[in-house]
Amino acid sequence: MKSKSVKSAIIGFVTILIITNIIEAQIPSILDQEFDLAGAPAQEIQYFKMESRLISYALDGKRVGTDIFRLQLKCVPAKIAGKEGDEYTCVRFTVQQGNNPEVEIPVLKNWKYIFKEAGIDEQGQVFGIDHSKFENLTDSNGNAIPPDKSYHVYNAFIDFHSFCNVFAAKAPEGSGIQDLTEIGQKIVHAAAFSEPPVNLGANVSEGSFFKNGEITLEFKGLSVVNGSSCALIEYDSGESSFKMTMNPMPNMEVQTTGSSHYKGDIYKDLTTNWVQKVTMIEFVISETTLPMPPNKINSVNERQIIIRNVSEEEF
Repeated sequence: MKSKSVKSAIIGFVTILIITNIIEAQIPSILDQEFDLAGAPAQEIQYFKMESRLISYALDGKRVGTDIFRLQLKCVPAKIAGKEGDEYTCVRFTVQQGNNPEVEIPVLKNWKYIFKEAGIDEQGQVFGIDHSKFENLTDSNGNAIPPDKSYHVYNAFIDFHSFCNVFAAKAPEGSGIQDLTEIGQKIVHAAAFSEPPVNLGANVSEGSFFKNGEITLEFKGLSVVNGSSCALIEYDSGESSFKMTMNPMPNMEVQTTGSSHYKGDIYKDLTTNWVQKVTMIEFVISETTLPMPPNKINSVNERQIIIRNVSEEEF
């Protein structure tokens, strides 16, 4: 009797195992399905907080200073705003240089602009971002913000739209996120080897540029952010380089050349198609040539960025 009971139990277990395997074989895993990562974003107002940290290193590897740039952006989609493109409002922008107190940039408070599409407009401005807004910036205490720091203020907007509206949106021409339909796929993005201008008003001269390397996007998997199921996409710039000519004062030219490598992750909501989170880390090595001693200055910097899609209450 005992032997029969054991046999029956074994047969029952094997039967259940076989049935389970059959069911699992018939039901495809969510990880094996195809995804559409390039759908139109839901027509809902979005709120973003962005923090950029610029960390400077001495040549012996010691950290010598950290500047923090904080941006709060509100986005009203075009159909809701009744505009030709999405209406963005820079509700607040602050800068904290080293150990100094955080200060606001008054001229950017509640500044509105329209984002139509990725690219360069008729005035040679990347994403149509008005260069004049970033000339001769002063903080809330009336102190002038140095030209190099003013560039990082401007670049925060360029970074935001590069991640959220170039890498995370359908490429109008060439390969883009629309080509990532299955987890594990990796593509070279259409923006690879692009060379956008970085001239910024009177402070940064024409001929200045940033050249991307072989930019890749990889569909790494799925994640959850803000309670939403998200596609996890890694971007990698490859070997990038740049040249920047600055004019800090009349008849004075300062030229900086260097290389850069940045990479990070984008978390994109699978339901609303809005970016929920972006991370980035970049290492920059450069040499600056001055018209007076010490003539050449070498620098090593690290940039860390995090963008969060937040609720209106947290915003």
